Amino acid sequence: MPNATAADGMTTLVTGGTGRLGSAVLEALLDSGHRNIRCFVRPGITRAHLHHLQKKHGSGSVEIVYGNLTQRGDVARAVHGVDRVIHLAASLRGAPADMFLNTVVGSKILFDAVNRSRVRRIVVVSTLSVYELHDTSPAQTIDESAVVERRPEWRDVYTHTKVLQEQLLHRAPLRERLSWVVLRPGPLYGNTTPVLPARLGLQLAGCLLQLGASAALPLTHLANCADAIRLATFDDEIDSGAYNVVDDDLPTVSEFIARYRAEVHRIPTLRLPLAATLLLARLNEHSHKRWGAQVPPILTTYRVRNLWRGHQYANVRLKAAGWRQPIATRDALDTAFKSWRT
Repeated sequence: MPNATAADGMTTLVTGGTGRLGSAVLEALLDSGHRNIRCFVRPGITRAHLHHLQKKHGSGSVEIVYGNLTQRGDVARAVHGVDRVIHLAASLRGAPADMFLNTVVGSKILFDAVNRSRVRRIVVVSTLSVYELHDTSPAQTIDESAVVERRPEWRDVYTHTKVLQEQLLHRAPLRERLSWVVLRPGPLYGNTTPVLPARLGLQLAGCLLQLGASAALPLTHLANCADAIRLATFDDEIDSGAYNVVDDDLPTVSEFIARYRAEVHRIPTLRLPLAATLLLARLNEHSHKRWGAQVPPILTTYRVRNLWRGHQYANVRLKAAGWRQPIATRDALDTAFKSWRT
C-alpha cells in the first residue's frame, strides 16, 4: 500500500488534541502539509490553541467536534467519515474511577466505533511504563518483545489504565482492512512548564528523593514524539504492532538533575542507592498494611524494581520503520532548559 500524503484528502481524527502532546501532534501534521484534521474536544476544555492553528493554517485545516469519549453517540459522530484516528486522550491523574472511565471505558467505545466505521488505521499512544520489568535484569535492553505488565494493579493507576487500554485493542476482533499501531513513548518534555519525570524519583515536601543515578533517562521530546505519531499514522508501510519511542544520546538521571538544579531550580535532593530504596519501600508497605489509608503505598518494592533499576529502552524498531529523530537531544535539551529558566 503506498504511503498516505496530504493530497489524499483524508480526514484524520485526533482525540486529546488540546493537551501538551496533542498540541505538538497538530503542529507536526499541519507543518507537514496535512489538512482535514478533526479534533474531538470535550465541552468546556480550553481550545485557544486550536483557534490559533485555524488562523495560522486556514479555517478549514482543523475542524472542532465537541463530545465525550464515554458517550457512544458523540464518538460515532466524531468517527463518521474519518480515514485515520490518532488516540491521545487519557486521564493522567485524578480519582481512579474517573481515570478508568475516561481512559479505559472511553477507549473501548472508540475502538468499537472505529471497528464499525471505514477507518483504515488507528494509532494509540501508550507509555513505556507498560512493560513488566520486575524480574528483568537492567543489563537487558527493553524492546517491544518484552512482556507487558501482567499485574497492573500492583502499579500506579495511570500505568494500569494504559495496560488495559492496550489489552482492549489487542483483544478486539478488528476487521481485516483496519491496521493499528501502539506507540510507547518515554517521559515527555518540551518548551512547556517543566515537569520532573517520575523516573527521577519522588518529590516529597518540596524535595526530590532521587532513585537512580547511572541509568539513561528514557526521555522523548514532544516534537520528536509528535513526528513519530505523524509517521505511524500516514505511512501505510509501517506494520501493525507496538513501537517504543525514545530519543537517542540521552542524559543519565544524575546529569539531568544536576542540570535542572544548576539552570532552573535548586531543588533539595537526596540520592538513595537501590538497596536503601528497596528498604524504604518495604517499610512503606509494612506501614500501609498496619495503618491502611493513613499511609498511602506511594513506594512499593514492585514499583521500585520496575521503574528505578536503570533499564534501557531500544528504539530500533521505530527507526527500522523509517523514523529519524527530528531534533537532536542536545539541541532539544538546550532549548527546553532555556525555556524553563524563563
